[in-house]
Amino acid sequence: MIRILIIDDEALARQRIRHLLAGEDAVDIIGECKNGTDAIHQIQTQQPDLIFLDIQMKDMTGFDVLQAIPKEELPLVIFITAYDKYAIKAFEVFAFDYLLKPFKDERFKVSLHNAINDLQQKKTEPQAQELSALLDYLKQPVPSKTLRPQMLPLKLSGKISFVDVDHIQYIVGSGYYIEIFTTDKKYLLRETLTQILTKLNPDQFIRIHRSSIINLQYLDEILYGNGGEIDVRMKNGEHFRLSKSYRDDFFQQLGI
Repeated sequence: MIRILIIDDEALARQRIRHLLAGEDAVDIIGECKNGTDAIHQIQTQQPDLIFLDIQMKDMTGFDVLQAIPKEELPLVIFITAYDKYAIKAFEVFAFDYLLKPFKDERFKVSLHNAINDLQQKKTEPQAQELSALLDYLKQPVPSKTLRPQMLPLKLSGKISFVDVDHIQYIVGSGYYIEIFTTDKKYLLRETLTQILTKLNPDQFIRIHRSSIINLQYLDEILYGNGGEIDVRMKNGEHFRLSKSYRDDFFQQLGI
């Protein structure tokens, strides 16, 4: 039986999670917490296997709660948030799964069943290590907004790979997935183009279409078609359409 603790400062939110868990035979709700202080106490005394943790509570954040728990006692965590800015802070580097309020029942079930599967197969150690790394990351001073990393961390199949941003030629995306093409490799991530663009140098990377971002260092030619279409050709021969909605910004950045 999976022992679950619900941590959220909104009574209705706790009630909904409890309702969604009601039909699950493999789980046992051992308690609820409406603030961070109580959550720290309950985690240490009840030792749950899995917690649903609200990121932004009145007395402290969910990250503050986890930082107060010894690393070896950290349970499996499913983060819950109503605030994009907190989700981005937590997950832009480590790409933890989370539920953004208001989430759908089906999305909740996917997260829950993935967690149950990991617990039943005793696959919790990798997440515990990543969670510890996430908390260490959050303790670091926040860098200037004008700074951009030279090495881009990408979470891939249970590991974090670091890619030199200067080796990224272009990025294409569809929905919540993107493909990052470097000079020698391709990476598939569950992320949007809008999200990845915030991590890149705006003087180097520019969006030219709703489905593509290019690194200007690898731009070779701009091609004009008979129908008014404009394409860009990269140094490796790849072609991309320049969308009308991005043309002004593109040419302005190039000084054309």
